[in-house]
Amino acid sequence: MAETLVIEAGSKAERYASLECQLVALLDGEHDEIARMANTAAALQQTFGWLWIGFYRVVGEQLVLGPFQGPIACTRIAFGKGVCGGAWARNETLVVPDVDAFPGHIACSSLSCSEVVVPLHDAAGKVTGVLDVDSTELATFDQEDGYWLERLMAVMTAAKIEATV
Repeated sequence: MAETLVIEAGSKAERYASLECQLVALLDGEHDEIARMANTAAALQQTFGWLWIGFYRVVGEQLVLGPFQGPIACTRIAFGKGVCGGAWARNETLVVPDVDAFPGHIACSSLSCSEVVVPLHDAAGKVTGVLDVDSTELATFDQEDGYWLERLMAVMTAAKIEATV
């Protein structure tokens, strides 16, 4: 396991590509889901410096707060509620340029202006949680972020999937 992170300068895509390679090394051999989430959140925070980066895990009919980087957060989110619950219910990545324009947005922090949420999946394709990323700026995230964050979440969940197969 590599325990250092090299933050690359360059375009957003170059930074994501560099992080993806490093995340593979960082998570290599680690099968604990919480440990993988914790280091992934930290690596994203160090690379991009967004307001909040973290995970919610599916527990029954709720998302329950998992490892994160940033200010304190909502502890539980119901299925279908807010951006996180909506991404879970739709089983798709949601990119929200202005959280105030999103119907039913849950304001865990008044500093959050834009958000992207990516579902996590098990080997059968069932949603097991979500990655939630918030920014203090409007329109921080776009489809490119969605694409790369989905790739990074595939890397992060790979060991868990391998361990259960």
